[in-house]
Amino acid sequence: MSTVYVLVEHDDATITDVTKELITAARPLGEVTAVVIAAPGIAGTLAPQLAEAGAEAVIAAEAADLADRLILPQVDALSMLAAATPGPIVVAAGPTGNEIAGRLAARLASGVLCDVVGINADRTASQSVFGDSIQISAAVGGASPIYSVRPGAIEAAPVAAAGALTAFPLPGATTKDVTVTGFAPAIRGNRPELTQAKVVIAGGRGLGSAEGFALAEQLADALGGAVGATRDAVDLEYYDGVYQIGQTGQTVSPDLYIGLGVSGAIQHTSGMQTARKIIVVNNDEDAPIFQIADLGVVGDVFEVVPALINEINAQR
Repeated sequence: MSTVYVLVEHDDATITDVTKELITAARPLGEVTAVVIAAPGIAGTLAPQLAEAGAEAVIAAEAADLADRLILPQVDALSMLAAATPGPIVVAAGPTGNEIAGRLAARLASGVLCDVVGINADRTASQSVFGDSIQISAAVGGASPIYSVRPGAIEAAPVAAAGALTAFPLPGATTKDVTVTGFAPAIRGNRPELTQAKVVIAGGRGLGSAEGFALAEQLADALGGAVGATRDAVDLEYYDGVYQIGQTGQTVSPDLYIGLGVSGAIQHTSGMQTARKIIVVNNDEDAPIFQIADLGVVGDVFEVVPALINEINAQR
């Protein structure tokens, strides 16, 4: 059976939900080999989790100086593995994952498909294009085709596997490497990552101000979700741009999306309409967002949402 490589996303102690999704997505292509790029000792900690998720093999590509390097360690490890034993490569879509995918395609002379929402055994992949309005099936060539998979688009279905751990000598830094001279980690709150959240509360221009987004945060906390924003809200400085959802922001595919004061411009809906359930609250009954909503509430968000939060808390 052929080998398919999956680049592991992790936080040193645990693998992320998107890694479980990648392993599930990659399984139709062959036996999954999970590739861990980390500091020494981390791969051994992650190996049982990866085996439980479905990895037949785990490659420990470790080096002590990884904190000072960007992109190239992942590209080096995956390209060397695929050059020795060709096979498809699956990474998480996003700025970093897509750059890795592009560099791998150049090194391995293979095709690349980005932001796919499904992978088939014949090496074709499903993509949702033109603002998620059209679903297509795309083919890719080469001995080691590369796929970047949209986080949240595929439901993880763990199937326990061997997870045999093997060390892999990672090349050292060269003059081509970027040198990190300073690093300030993002301060994480208690909410889940936007692209991996099962519940997303999105605020739009209708929230009226940065203070209005406190309402979105309260609802997100009540439901254990993440907060996102439309481009208009970000442009008006209601919310930080890293939480923007849409064509020029992040793409989310949660189980539940709730839009508050969101009009439904294609710029935003292209990044969220693959959500499994869409609920919106807007005082404009003609807002385009109602056309894709499973449930729409015409009303004032500052009346509807507090009542909803009170009801949620009352049910606990």
